[in-house]
Amino acid sequence: MNAEHRTNAGHAVATGDGTPGRVWLITGASSGFGRAIASAALAAGDTVVTTARRPETLEDLVAAHPDRAVAVQLDVTDTARIADVVADTVLWYGRIDVVVNNAGMGMIGAVEETGDRELRDLMDLHFFGPAALVRAVLPHMRRNGSGAVVQMSSMGGRFTFPGVGAYSATKFALEGLSEALAAEVAPHGIKVLIVEPGSFRTGFAGGGALHQSAALPAYEATVGPVRSDLPGSDGKQEGDPAKAATAILTALDAQDTPLRLPLGNDATDAVLAALDASRAEVLTWEKLSRSTAFED
Repeated sequence: MNAEHRTNAGHAVATGDGTPGRVWLITGASSGFGRAIASAALAAGDTVVTTARRPETLEDLVAAHPDRAVAVQLDVTDTARIADVVADTVLWYGRIDVVVNNAGMGMIGAVEETGDRELRDLMDLHFFGPAALVRAVLPHMRRNGSGAVVQMSSMGGRFTFPGVGAYSATKFALEGLSEALAAEVAPHGIKVLIVEPGSFRTGFAGGGALHQSAALPAYEATVGPVRSDLPGSDGKQEGDPAKAATAILTALDAQDTPLRLPLGNDATDAVLAALDASRAEVLTWEKLSRSTAFED
């Protein structure tokens, strides 16, 4: 790995036996949940490899923990680079105990308004990149007989609403992959945790983290309110990212880590409501659903 790709690399090198605590690899760690999780892991005495497109944004975190933190350049849509980062992390610390797929962005737009390039770029960021990272770390985790994969999804990975169809599609895909993954790797001592946050003060709803597709007048009534309300909520959300990070560590440390963990009052209420509505719909149409078998 070239020197310009990492911060504090000189302090990062350590033998596997001498590495303090668990070794984390976290994507999208420059802000929001990624940074909060990194801070919580470091506070717990663990070692953290943080990644970001601009690793210099993590210099303060690395400076505060010079022996247990390193910042590495990574765009998760660059799958070749993913392989290098995983290889270097294992070279430095001997193992990867927890990988956190957190890098992401928001998108608002009706399905008809969302272009093919916009959808593919979002799927690369939220699905293909995380899938590549998981594939890269699994051989090391299987060899050690332990590990944890944390997939940062959203309450929008359980249900959706007008204007966030593309975003939810990427999270639905991630959750489907992760549910199968959990069953596949459990015999190898590896946990999978899908985190489904609601509204948190991460900066997700403002700045460059939220993309809006070109608007069509036909969808002003259904998508228009989302275009104004979501950015308008930035900085006013109920959720505290630091408390979310603590909850994630608590779930990982539990003997029976849940597969899915909604976070926040809004996410918990919305997921429960969605589950109730889904069950009610199945029961309403149960007779028709069961009417399709051969008579013999």
